[in-house]
Formats: sequence, structure tokens, C-alpha cells
Amino acid sequence: MQPKIMMKKKSISASKASLVLFLCQMISALDVPLDLSQPPTITQQSPKDYIVDPRENIVIQCEAKGKPPPSFSWTRNGTHFDIDKDAQVTMKPNSGTLVINIMNGGKAEAYEGVYQCTARNERGAAISNNIVIRPSRSPLWTKEKLEPNQVREGDSLVLHCRPPVGLPPPIIFWMDNAFQRLPQSERVSQGLNGDLYFSNVQPEDTREDYICYARFNHTQTIQQKQPISVKVFSMDSLNDTIAANLSDTDIYGARPVTERQPVLLTPTGSTSTKVELRGNVLLLECIAAGLPTPVIRWIKEGGELPANRTFFENFKKTLKIIDVSEADSGNYKCIARNTLGSAHHVISVTVKAAPYWITAPRNLVLSPGEDGTLICRANGNPKPSISWLANGVPIAIAPEDPSRKVDGDTIIFSHVQERSSAVYQCNASNEYGYLLANAFVNVLAEPPRILTPANKLYQVIADSPALLDCAYFGSPKPEIEWFKGVKGSILRGSEYIFHDNGSLEIPVAQKDSTGTYTCVARNKLGKTQNEVQLEIKDPTVIIKQPEYKVIQRYGQVSFECVIKHDSTLLPTVIWLKDNDELPDDERFLVGKDNLTIMNVTDKDDGTYTCIVNTTLDSVSASAVLTVVARPNPPFDLELTGQLERSVELSWIPGDENNSPITNFVIEYEDGLHEPGVWHFQTEVPGTQTTVQLKLSPYVNYSFRVIAVNEIGRSQPSEPSEQYLTKSSNPDENPSNVQGIGSEPDNLVITWESLKGFQSNGPGLQYKVSWRQKDVDDEWTSVIVANVSKYIVSGTPTFVPYEIKVQALNDLGYAPEPSEVIGHSGEDLPMVAPGNVQVHVINSTLAKVHWDPVPLKTVRGHLQGYKVYYWKVQSLSRRSRRHVEKKILTFRGNKTFGMLPGLEPYSTYKLNVRVANGKGEGPASPDKVFRTPEGVPSSPSFLKITNPTLDSLTLEWGSPTHPNGVLTSYILKFQPINNTHELGPMVEIRIPANESSLILKNLNYSTRYKFYFNAQTSVGSGNQITEEAVTIMDEAMASRQVDIATQGWFIGLMCAVALLILILLIVCFIRRNKGGKYPVKEKEDAHADPEIQPMKEDDGTFGEYSDAEDHKPLKKGSRTPSDRTVKKEDSDDSLVDYGEGVNGQFNEDGSFIGQYSGKKEKEPAEGNESSEAPSPVNAMNSFV
Repeated sequence: MQPKIMMKKKSISASKASLVLFLCQMISALDVPLDLSQPPTITQQSPKDYIVDPRENIVIQCEAKGKPPPSFSWTRNGTHFDIDKDAQVTMKPNSGTLVINIMNGGKAEAYEGVYQCTARNERGAAISNNIVIRPSRSPLWTKEKLEPNQVREGDSLVLHCRPPVGLPPPIIFWMDNAFQRLPQSERVSQGLNGDLYFSNVQPEDTREDYICYARFNHTQTIQQKQPISVKVFSMDSLNDTIAANLSDTDIYGARPVTERQPVLLTPTGSTSTKVELRGNVLLLECIAAGLPTPVIRWIKEGGELPANRTFFENFKKTLKIIDVSEADSGNYKCIARNTLGSAHHVISVTVKAAPYWITAPRNLVLSPGEDGTLICRANGNPKPSISWLANGVPIAIAPEDPSRKVDGDTIIFSHVQERSSAVYQCNASNEYGYLLANAFVNVLAEPPRILTPANKLYQVIADSPALLDCAYFGSPKPEIEWFKGVKGSILRGSEYIFHDNGSLEIPVAQKDSTGTYTCVARNKLGKTQNEVQLEIKDPTVIIKQPEYKVIQRYGQVSFECVIKHDSTLLPTVIWLKDNDELPDDERFLVGKDNLTIMNVTDKDDGTYTCIVNTTLDSVSASAVLTVVARPNPPFDLELTGQLERSVELSWIPGDENNSPITNFVIEYEDGLHEPGVWHFQTEVPGTQTTVQLKLSPYVNYSFRVIAVNEIGRSQPSEPSEQYLTKSSNPDENPSNVQGIGSEPDNLVITWESLKGFQSNGPGLQYKVSWRQKDVDDEWTSVIVANVSKYIVSGTPTFVPYEIKVQALNDLGYAPEPSEVIGHSGEDLPMVAPGNVQVHVINSTLAKVHWDPVPLKTVRGHLQGYKVYYWKVQSLSRRSRRHVEKKILTFRGNKTFGMLPGLEPYSTYKLNVRVANGKGEGPASPDKVFRTPEGVPSSPSFLKITNPTLDSLTLEWGSPTHPNGVLTSYILKFQPINNTHELGPMVEIRIPANESSLILKNLNYSTRYKFYFNAQTSVGSGNQITEEAVTIMDEAMASRQVDIATQGWFIGLMCAVALLILILLIVCFIRRNKGGKYPVKEKEDAHADPEIQPMKEDDGTFGEYSDAEDHKPLKKGSRTPSDRTVKKEDSDDSLVDYGEGVNGQFNEDGSFIGQYSGKKEKEPAEGNESSEAPSPVNAMNSFV
């Protein structure tokens, strides 16, 4: 079993080494394109130790590449293997792989041996490892006669397996006749050698089918040992006859079962040694006999067991250390211990090492005249020897090459020529193994070429590494440079990593990394380049993850999975339950952003995972669903052990419904005092189903039980039977007894009455007692009914009293109560604090001191001191305002306090009063103090007016709170350009009595920013800011109004205005004369009834009277009586344009709009104006 484990580990280590070697080659080696001449390179070969199945054909792999394609030959056991002479052996076409035909008559044993492959072309020869071919073997168990094992109870026992020697070694396990594995424990376990060890046997170990099995993996066969019988004798079960037949010299004796201290079954002795190879798994074993069963512990003498590589197996009987190194050498001690003693064994471990690479030789591609080196460095224990071969021949007898010089583990090449091309082999070996590596020297003269496809597109998620390939070849080795963009500069800096294989790595690609990247390769023979494209995509993110859900049975639950992804990537969302597909059930509804489960059942418990995949990334989030319910109520309540003051209650829990019951709540009902009301009695853990309950006298008890889990409380159980306890005198007295006076001459004694079940019997009353403290008085007592208050009158003011309240009923008194201290009523304090002093700290803070009043004058509980203070006037303003008094309370017997938030430069008054529970005492005399000046508030406003080409006018208001005498104003300003950059700052100090300022000599068409604040002698206050712009210069203004200053334009405008004026005058004259014009004709068709007479016969309107032509028109006289203007009636009329509401003129004098037809309400009464629009009025609308 052990060699099998070691071999598996070797395979793992070899694969890791191959991966590391591949990565190193990818980064630093220069692969020669297959269209160029190159020596052979072995690309695939069978493992060094090759165990084959003797029933199948043997395939020995050997693949190689080269230009020209290589030819292959083989050696067997060191001599040429002529495959043409063996009909069972063939070589695959264009390959060196051998196929030995076993299935058609060949025997695998005939082909055991050491094979080596050679691949050769005109530039050199590469060789494979020595491949040892061995057919696997799975021999049968040898026949043996197995005697039954008769063992006394408590003795140790070893059942030997002794499997046949196979290749590779078999895997051992023990089973019974029913093919069930035999259970193992600290007492019974299998050793590394396959034997079954019993630290001590027990009667249950008796059986006749202990069978050892050996499984041979290569042949997939299992061999079975004959069953072993074990019979355990227990001295307690032996009858007298059997005991008499046992002789005194019987190996098992007739001794009783006795405990024994530990003895090691394996390994034997006190010390042993172990050699293991570096990189393998170290397995150390200790199995001990003893009763009680010993416990094994491991330590390393003089050191610690290696963390993260140490494991304990087989109930700590096996110490396992993976990937051992030379540092793991040392002494390991196992200690077996039980209650009677201990035993130990020391295993001295030595870690040796087969050769391993420090620097493996790598292929060299050189151009004629270049220099180079092949380095072959390996380590091991013992140190490996290094030997070189050239084209498979020891280098000492290989053809001479003047460019080559061997120096130990290095071959140095100088001024190579094309004939220097060859394949060199480095062999590093010691007693534990060997390493063989091929490395060619290929002399070529080739201009650069880039092997990565042109315009290759790379897509990468943002904040992830981006690796852009630039596979290249050339001889001499080209230099690689990277550029970004069409005309970008060469890429340099820490944000890029340039690999030796030409790849460009961007460790953290960002959005701005997107673009075209150009790789340029150059050597002395030429230059070439290639472009690749990089796109950076937004990462896929689950912005709302599924959350843990607890749902009650038959409910509905929904898991959310809201994602955010790159718009160019197509995500797919998959839901899993317990890492498997969702059940095929219509209750599971998968939506765009959620998973909903309807009508949840118990089997829906589990972990639900949302997986989002795109072509570039994948994210997932999981949540657990727990289906629970409140527990069912307990049942079968039973009362037992009834005593006067206790009873035992038991019950059976109901179903917990998938959520463990955390506790049970027991409630009781007092059918005598409070029938129908349930009270909390006690609470017990969920694992308890009985409880001893304390009872009170004179209570008719019923009990019920409620189960509680995380979901909630169950329904109450059915009530138990009733149990009435006997009466007794009270056990306790009222609680919360207090004595507080409500008036200066009384004492109010209060308490919390006993509950009904606390009375312990009928006739509950209270004995109230009191006496003045520190005075030699007798107790005064009264007995009161079941109340909670008693008032003692005629007491002195605020005097301490001793008080006690005792319960009693018809059967007697409760225990003597404890005394409490109370006080009679308080009265207002008698005197005011004296010696009040004020110390002004700054303009907003003052400290006030006072002398405390004598405690006897307080006449109550001292609550503290109250400071009343108010502002009398502001010294910087004359305005008076309502006086608002402020109060600060200082608790306890303090004699000073701070007054914050004062206004600077003001006069204040204050007084101090003492306070008790009744109220405040008299005030101290008012104390006057003043606060010094402070900095002012900001000016109340800042306005900037009258902008000109080079000046601005500033106006401001004084600060709302000057906080002192203003000394000046500070004005700062600076220009702001079009990019919002600030220019140089100018500062001006302005007298305090000014309220405006004209700033001159400013730049035209410039924006300025102003900062303005006020000052007192203390300092500057907060500033306000404003911005303003000077107007453009005259040259610019004249360019903008050039057309308006042209003579022809002015003349044209005057002519148009004159023409409009003449037309308006004519229109008004004709209208006043009643002349016919289109508007007049429309008005005639619908004459105003207020002006035209109505014919008496038909009610129609009459004609306009000429006599009315020169009468002044009334405003609105042309409007119908319903106060509306119809569109068809008033399209051309100008009557209503006297004030110009709807009618307007354009800038060129043209009239805008006729009547719009909108209804306009006119005042019904009181409109005295009746003037007709005049030409002047009409021109006003123009002007």
C-alpha cells in the first residue's frame, strides 16, 4: 500500500514540475517555427516506470518534432532494438511510438526491459528517458491453514493479512461474508501493512468471517484471503465446568479481566528508523494494546510538526506529512497513554532526495558568430553527478566542436557556426534516481517574424489582467517593443509588464486601456510588426443578491438576483438547488431577476444559487431556504407529587415542525382570585419535559404549557387538572414602600399592594407604622384595609421618618418588614444665594459664582441652583426689544456655572435662586455685567449696480449684529476669466460710515468676484460674496449697432413712422364723421343698441344719426350688450386699443394682430373713462 501512495505522489509532483517547466518555456524560451531547420525535440514519451497490463497491447510512446522531420530508433537493455526482426512490434507512421502486439499471441513478460528512443535528423539527435517496462502482477493468495483465534476478553489481537506481492502493491481492506466493511475505531483498526489490530478484544468481536481483500488496480481484480475466526471468552460467562477444564498453564489462563497499561504492537522496540524521499508523503504509524484503549499522541523532538502539511489518520495512529523536505528530518515520538500509564516509540526520519532541477538546460537559438551557454544544475541528497551527451553520445567521445567548451554543469559556446547545431543531453543522477533533459543549439540567421495572428481581438473584464500575445521568432533574438494607438509612443512604466516571450501584460486593465496595440520585433536582419485590439468590458455584478429566507410551510418565497453587466455581453442566469438542477416542478417559477417557489414544502429546504455567466466572467451568489413552522402544542399534562408549596408538572412535546423547540413556557390560572386570566409561572429549556413548580397558599391552580421555537409560540396546551393549596399567613410584605409629603405638614405613606395569590388567605390587611427619625419616639401604628396609601397629618416640615408596612390576614402576620426612610412635605426655600460674582471670559461666555445657602433654609430636597439672566441692551445699537429671560439649572450643591451663547458688546443682568422639590426660593439681587466686543456678522446685503465700461457701483447694508463698534469694511475683488480661473486679488479698506462705493478703472467686459466683510477692533466678521460684469467697450458696441447708425436706415424708419401717423389720423377722422370703410360697414351691420334707436314695430336697429357724428364716443359703445366682441364684428376696429392690451406694434411700426376673438370682461360699473383712442395714444403703444 505504501509504495502505491508514493508512486501516486511522484506522479503529482512530476505533473507540477512539467507545468512549471511549461510556464517557464512559455515566458522565456524561443520556439522555432516548424518551417525552419531545427534539431529534434522530444514532445511525448512514456513514464520512466511503466507498468503495463499484461492482457493488453504495450504502447511505448515517443513523439518528436524537428525540421527535417526526425527518424526514430530504439535500444533495449542498452543494445539496438531491431523492430523489423520482431513481427509483434510495429512503429507508428511518422512517429517513434512502438506498439507491441500482446493480444495476438505475444507475452508481456518477454518484453520486460529498459527501452530508450532516439529521434535524429541532420541537425542532431534527441533521446528519451530510460523507460522500464514491467507487466503488472496480481498473484493468488498462497494456501494456508488458519487456526481459530481464541482470545480472552480484554487481551490484544493481531489478524495478519500477508497479501501476495503484486505489481504495483495491492490495496488492502477487511470485510465480512456480506461484503460489508468491518467497522473500525480507536480500539480496532487496520495498519499500513494491512493487518487488523485489536487494542483489546470485546465479546462483540466474536465472529467467523474476518476476511482480508487485496485489490489490484492495474488488472482490476480482487483477491480474497480465507476467512479468519475469532472467539472471545468472557470469564463472567464461563460455567464452572469450562473453567475447571482450563489448565494452569493455558496461554490465556483463567484470570479475570484486568486493565493493562499500553504496550506498542507496532512498531516494536523503543526506536526505529525511516527513510523517505523529498516530495513524497511521510507515513508514520503507532498502534498500541491496552485496556482502557490507549490514545495516541505525536510530537517532533526539538521542533514542531509542520503546519498545513500535517494530518492525522486512522484515529491518530498514523501521522501523515505531505510534500516532505530535508527540513522534516528528525525524531518523531508517538506516545500511547491510558489511565494506567503510557508507552512511547521514537522513529528517526531521514529525508533523502532524488535529483531535482535547479536550472534545467533550455534550447538555444543563436545566429552565426553569437555566444551562448547551456546550464544544467540539479540538487539532491546525496548530491547528484552531472554528465553531458551530444546527440546521445557522451560528450567526451563526441565529434570535436571548436566553439564548444564544457565546464562542469555548463557548456560555453563562442562564435558558433551553422555546423555547431546539435542536441545536448544533461543527466543528473544519484542512488535514488536520475533526471535527463534535452536542449538543442540551433544556429540560424533569420529576420524577425511575429507568429500571433494579425488584428487579434482580446476582450477583458475591467480591473482584471490583460495579456496581449506577441509570439515571435528571429535569429539573432529580436527585441520587442509595444506601442498603443496609431502614432503612440513606446509603452514603458510600472503599469505594464513585458514578458520575455513578447507578451504585454496590463495587470489592472481599465476602461482607458481599450485600443489598438502594436508589437514591433526587430533584429539586425530586419523589422516586423503586428496589431492587436483590446476591449475592456464592465464586470458582471449581482447588485441584489439572494438573501437567507425562513419561510413557513405552504408559504411563498422569492429569491432575487438582479444583475448589472456590460451591454455588449449576453448573460445567462442559472439557478441551482444544492448545487444541482432545480426540481422539475411547476411550483418553481424562474423570472428575469428572481426565483419564486410557490406553496413551499419541507423538501424545498436547501441552498439556492444564482449563477450568471458571460463569455468573459462568471459570478454567483447563494442563499439558504429554511422551511419551518411553529411547534404543535404539548399534550398529556400531568400533576404529580402534590405538596402544600410545590407540585411536579410533566408533559409530552408536540411536533417541533423542523425548528427545534428552544423553551417551554408554563402558565397558571388562579381560579379563586382571577378566573380566566393566565399568568407566567416559569420557563424551562426545550430539552426538559418536567418541572418542579413552587406554589403559593390559598390559590386554585391550573397549568398549561406553550412550546416556543424560532418561528413563534405554539397554541397553549389543554389545561391541567386543578389543584387548590391550603391557606397560610402572608409570606411577604408590600414592596416599594415610600414616604413623601404632599403638603408641608403631612406625610403620605404609599406601597404596592399584594396580588391576590400573595395574600395566602382571606382577610388581607396592612399594619402601617411610623416614627420620626433620630428622635426617641415610639412607633405609631394603624391597621388599614386592603388599600395602598395612608396619610399622616400634623407633621413638621421636611423631617425624616422611619416607615414600615406589614401584611396580615385571618391566619396571622407576615414576617417583620424592613424599614424605609421617608420625609414629610417640603416648603419653599427661605433665603437667596449670596455673594454672586460674574467673570466674563470672552464676548459670548461668562462664569457666575455664588455662595451656597444653609441646608436648613432649603426646607426640602436640594434640587440645585437656577441662574436667571437676560440682555438689558446692546451697546452697538439703540433699538430696544422685548426682554427674554433665560434660565440655566445647575444640579446639586454646585456653586458656579457657565453662561454660554451671550451676545457680544451687550449689557446683561442675572440673579440666582435655590430650588427644592417644592419650588424656587427668593432671587439674589440682580447682578449687571457687560460682554466685550466681538467680530461682527456679515453685512446684511451687497448690491452691485450701474455697470459701465470701467466702473461698478457697490451698495451695502451694515451687519445685523455689529457685536461692537464697526471700524471699517474690507472689500476684496478679483477678475474671473472664461475658464473660471481667478485673477489677482485687490483689497480696499472703507470707512465704517460709508454705505456705497464706485469702483473705477476696471477692465471692460470683465466678470469680477467681490468679497465683503465688516470689522470691529476685535477682528473681521464673515464675508459675503457677489459677482458683476462691466459692459463691453465702445468699439464692440458700435460694431453691434452699425446698422442703426446708418443714414439710409434712419431715414427709412422716419418715413415709415410718418406714413403710419398719417394713416392713423385719417382713420380717426373718417370714423368720427361716420364715413364708410370696411370696419364701419361691419359696425353698421351690427349697430350698438345703446346708440341706435330701435324701431317700434319690428324691434330692428335704426341708422346712425348724423347728429351723433361729433359726439364723443363712450368707451365700449361699439360693443354688444352681452359684453363680448365677436370675431367677425371687430377684425378692423381700433376702438379698444386706447391702452393697448391685445394690439401692439412691431419695432418697425407695423401693427401686430387684429381682434383675436377672445372674450374680454369689462367693468360693469364705475368706469368713468370714455375717451376715444387718440393718435397720441396710438403712438404711445409704438413708442
